[in-house]
Amino acid sequence: MKDEPGVGLSRLKSPNWYLPILMLVLLIGNPLVLDSTTYIQVSILVLWYACLTSSWNFVGGFAGVLPLGHAAFAGIGAYTSTLLFMNWGLTPWIGMLVGGVLAVLAALVIGIPTFKLHGAYYALSSIAVVEIIRIITENTQSIFGIQVNGTQGLLVPLKGHAPLYFQFGEKIYFYYIILAILILIVTIAYKINNSKLGYYLVAGGEDQEAAESLGINVTRCKLIALSLSAFFTAIAGTFYAQLVLYIFPQGIMALNLSFEIAFIAIIGGRGTLLGPVIGAMILVPIGEISRIYLSGSRFLGIHLMMYGAIIVVAMLYKPQGMMGSFEKWYWMLVDKLGGKSPNAG
Repeated sequence: MKDEPGVGLSRLKSPNWYLPILMLVLLIGNPLVLDSTTYIQVSILVLWYACLTSSWNFVGGFAGVLPLGHAAFAGIGAYTSTLLFMNWGLTPWIGMLVGGVLAVLAALVIGIPTFKLHGAYYALSSIAVVEIIRIITENTQSIFGIQVNGTQGLLVPLKGHAPLYFQFGEKIYFYYIILAILILIVTIAYKINNSKLGYYLVAGGEDQEAAESLGINVTRCKLIALSLSAFFTAIAGTFYAQLVLYIFPQGIMALNLSFEIAFIAIIGGRGTLLGPVIGAMILVPIGEISRIYLSGSRFLGIHLMMYGAIIVVAMLYKPQGMMGSFEKWYWMLVDKLGGKSPNAG
C-alpha cells in the first residue's frame, strides 16, 4: 500500500499518460501563445466543427448509419435559444438546453420511422428532413406572433460583454467554452464506446438482423445514439448563434453544412473516438485559411477547389480515415519515448 503513491508518480512519467496530458495543455495554452484574432477565430471554428463531427459520430460512426441532415439539429438549437432570448429575455445558457431537448424530440420523431430504412434510403430520408425544415423556416415570417423572419434571419440582441447572456468582448472566452463542450462530448463518446451500448451499436451497424437475433434492440440503441447526437449538435448550434450574433436558414440549416459534417468525420475516421476531431483539425484550417487569403476576385472559389481536392485524395488513399495513420504515428512516438503501445508484448 505504501508503494501506491510511487506507482502513481511512475505512471505520470510514462508517455502513455503524459502525452495526452501534454496535448490537452497545448490546447488550453493555444490562444495564449498565439495571440491573433484571426488565429483564435479559426481555432474556434476547428473546435466547433470537431463538436459537430463528434456529435455526428454517435450515430454516423458508432451506429453505422449515414445521417446527412444534422444541420437541422444545429438550426433547432440556434433558433430556439435566439427566439427565447429575443422574446422573453431567457439567457442562451438555458436556451441552449431547451434547444437541445427540442432537438432530441425532433430526432425521435424523425428516427422512429426512418430507422426502418437501410443504406442509401436512410441517407436520402435525412436529406429530405433537413430540407423540409429549412424550407419551412425560410417561408415562415412569424408563428403564434413570434417573428422568425424567414430568409432574413435573426439578429441576436447585443449586450456587450455580458457573460450571463453568453456574450463576450474577446474571442478567447468562446474558445474555452467550445473546448469544454468538445471535451465533454469526447468523454461521453469514450464512455459509450466502452460500454454495452457501444458494443450493441457496432453490432447493429455491422449486421442488424444478426444483432436482433441475439436479443439486441437495435432500433432502441440507435435512437439513444441519435438523441445524444441531436442534443450536442443543437448545443453547438446555440454556440454558433452567440459567436456570430446572426442566424439565417441557409447559413445554419443548409445541406452543405450537413455534408461537411459527414465528410470531415469520414475523412478523420468515423466510428473512432478521435477520428472526427482529427478530421476537423486537418480540413477546417485549410478551408478557412485558404478562404481568407485566396478568396479575392483573382482566386474566386479556389478555396473550395482545394477543399474538394483534399477530400478526393483522402477518400482515394485513406478510405478508412486518417485516424489509423495518426494512431500508428502516435504509438511509434510512445514506443520511442519508452512507453508501451497496445500491441507491445
